[in-house]
Amino acid sequence: MSLDENQQPLLQEEEERAYDSDEKVLVIGIDSDAESGGTVLPPFSWKKLWLFTGPGFLMSIAFLDPGNLEGDLQAGAIAGYSLLWLLFWATAMGLLVQLLSARLGVATGRHLAELCREEYPTWARMILWIMAELALIGADIQEVIGSAIAIKILSNGVVPLWAGVTITACDCFIFLFLENYGVRKLEAVFAVLIGVMAVTFGWMFADAKPSASELFLGILIPKLSSRTIQQAVGVVGCIIMPHNVFLHSALVQSREIDHNNKVQVQEALRYYSIESTTALVISFIINLFVTTVFAKGFYGTELANSIGLVNAGQYLQDKYGGGFFPILYIWGIGLLAAGQSSTITGTYAGQFIMGGFLNMRLKKWLRALITRSCAIIPTIIVALIFDTSEDSLDVLNEWLNVLQSIQIPFALIPLLCLVSKERIMGTFKIGSILKVVSWLVAVLVIVINGYLLLDFFFNEVTGVAFTTAVCTFTAAYAAFIIYLTSRGVTCSSWRGPPKQIEAE
Repeated sequence: MSLDENQQPLLQEEEERAYDSDEKVLVIGIDSDAESGGTVLPPFSWKKLWLFTGPGFLMSIAFLDPGNLEGDLQAGAIAGYSLLWLLFWATAMGLLVQLLSARLGVATGRHLAELCREEYPTWARMILWIMAELALIGADIQEVIGSAIAIKILSNGVVPLWAGVTITACDCFIFLFLENYGVRKLEAVFAVLIGVMAVTFGWMFADAKPSASELFLGILIPKLSSRTIQQAVGVVGCIIMPHNVFLHSALVQSREIDHNNKVQVQEALRYYSIESTTALVISFIINLFVTTVFAKGFYGTELANSIGLVNAGQYLQDKYGGGFFPILYIWGIGLLAAGQSSTITGTYAGQFIMGGFLNMRLKKWLRALITRSCAIIPTIIVALIFDTSEDSLDVLNEWLNVLQSIQIPFALIPLLCLVSKERIMGTFKIGSILKVVSWLVAVLVIVINGYLLLDFFFNEVTGVAFTTAVCTFTAAYAAFIIYLTSRGVTCSSWRGPPKQIEAE
C-alpha cells in the first residue's frame, strides 16, 4: 500500500541517508542555467568536473586491492603477456557496471542497498544483505592480510601477520578522523594512495623493462589456452567486486544536486562518467605494471606456479636485486597503499550496506566500529590459523575468491533490474541496446565465476556428505538467482524518481 505523497518527505527524512545535507559538496550555482531549471545541458566546465571528481577514484580502489594484485602477478608469471587483452576488457566490463551503479544513485537519489530494502520482500532483502556482508568480509580479509603482509615486508619480518592485522584494524579510526574534515579531504587521501601505487609499481615497471612489443601485442591480440584458463577466470572474477557496486551508487550522492531537475541529473551523469572512466584507466595502467613486471621476470620459469602475495616481494628482490632502493620495499610500499586504501573503502561500503538494508540510524563512529569488527575479528582468527606457511595462505585466498564469486549475482542482478525500470529511473532508465549489453556482461561474469566455483569444488570436495551438501546449496543458490532475475522488482511504497523527470 502506497503512502500519501505528503507523508513521503517526512518518511525520507527519518530514513537512513548516504550523506547528510551538510556533508555534501555543493556543485550547483556554478551554472545559472542548470540551477534555474533550464532545459539545455550547459557546456562542459573543467571547474565543475573538478568538483565532481572523487567518487570514481574511491570506487577504483576495488580494482587495485591486494586480491587484484595477486591475480595480476599470477597471470603475469603463468600466462606472460597473453592475458593483457582480457585485463583490458575485464576493466571495461567493470566500468560499465560501475557507470550503471552511478546512474542509479544519481537518477534516484538513493543507493542500491536502500532500493533493495524498498523493492524486495523482507526474506529476499535479508538474504541480499547477508550475502553483501559476507562478500564484504571476504574482501576485507584479503585486503587486511595484504596490508599485514606489506607491514611484515617493511619491518623485515619483525611484525608478524597477526600483529599487522591488528595495526591495519586501526584504519577504522583513521577513516573516522578523516571523515570529520569533509568528503573532499577523504577523497584527497585516496588520491594520494593511488598516486603511491602508480609511482611504486611504475618504478618496478621501469626497473624490469618489459618488452614494449609483447605488451602491445598482449593487449591487442586475444589469446587463451587450456594452460592459462584458470588465470583468465581469476582476472575477470576479481574485477567486479559485489560491495563496490553498492558503494559507488552511494558515493555519487556526496554531491548536492537537485534530483528533480533533469538537466542537473544529466550533467552529474556526464561528469561522473568522465571521472569514473579516468579513474579506471589509471587502475588499468597500474594493474598492467604489475602483470608485465611478473611476466618479464617469471614467465616460463620454475618459480611461476609458486608465486603468491606472500613471497612475491622476495622473488622480485632475488630477480631484480637491490638498486638505488630495494625493489622488495618498493613492492611493500605499493602493497601497503593498496591494502590500506581498500580496507578503508571497505569500511565505507559496510556503512552504506548496513544502513541501507537495515535502515539503521546510528552514529557514524558506532556504525563504522560495528562494520570494522565484523571483518577484523574473523581476520585476526584467520591470521593466527593460517600464519604458518605460504601454502595455507594460498588455500585461504582460494576459499575467499570462491566466497566472493558466490555473491556477484546478488549485486549485479538487482542493479540491472532497477536501472531498467521506468518506475524507478524515469527517463534515465537504460535503453534496449544498453540493457542487452549489460545483461550479456552480467551473464558472462556469472558464468565465468560459476566455472571458478565448479572447478574449485570438483578439485576440493571429497566425500558423499560434502558432495550432497554442495549440490543442495547449488540448487538453492540457482533457485534464488532465478527468482531475482524473473521477479525483477515489486511495487513498493517509494514512488521512484520525481514526476517532472518522468514527464519530460
